[in-house]
Amino acid sequence: QVRLVESGGGLVQAGGSLRLSCAASGRIDSGYVMGWFRQAPGKEREFVSGRRWSGYTSYYSDSAKGRFTMSRDNAKNTVYLQMSSLKLEDTAVYYCAAGSRPPGPPGRNGYDYEYWGQGTQVTVSA
Repeated sequence: QVRLVESGGGLVQAGGSLRLSCAASGRIDSGYVMGWFRQAPGKEREFVSGRRWSGYTSYYSDSAKGRFTMSRDNAKNTVYLQMSSLKLEDTAVYYCAAGSRPPGPPGRNGYDYEYWGQGTQVTVSA
């Protein structure tokens, strides 16, 4: 069983930055992938970023590329999503997710992930 707890959401002005954290506990190993998703009101959940738990490459959606950075701290069993140059359209509930996956890039579909955090609200104001 894997437990994920997100933190770091909040209210920020457009152009500002936030760092989301996802603390993972349980049996996570090199066979797992980690992902960040978001869901805005009235919209479907969408992939933001992902990486293998033991990998060095992070993958991003087109909207996140160049503005967001996903990273991992092994010692703390935590993954981060550093978000910069935030836009109004980044407003959403952000979810951390984990799933076991064969070697290769992380999936971009929510169905590729078995475990989800409770979500953290990010609100970008004008």
